[in-house]
Amino acid sequence: MSEELSMIVAMIRPSRLGPVKQALAEAGAPSLTVTRVSGRGTQEPTTGQWRGEEYTVDLHEKTKIECVVSEDVDVEEVVEAIREAAHTGEPGDGKIFVLPVDDAVQIRTEKRGRDAV
Repeated sequence: MSEELSMIVAMIRPSRLGPVKQALAEAGAPSLTVTRVSGRGTQEPTTGQWRGEEYTVDLHEKTKIECVVSEDVDVEEVVEAIREAAHTGEPGDGKIFVLPVDDAVQIRTEKRGRDAV
């Protein structure tokens, strides 16, 4: 396709989902997919006790946000909106990835490319 589509994938703290959704809407990218995931990065494992037994949690709950935007939406503005809304300053704030998208097809209407987004 000649049109440029980009997928922005962000792994964030679940508690930051509300502010990120609002920031995406304000940046002109209100469409998104949200998935609950687990993962680890630089965030330290946490320990706890349950029934007298100590346990370690090294996979932390995260929220994965996927958002596809066309060339009429500034990708850098969307990335910065997510970064600002998800930022707490603590380890475990998450990561943002930007990927090229070759094509998109809307199932109901069969529209393709930016028209499908």
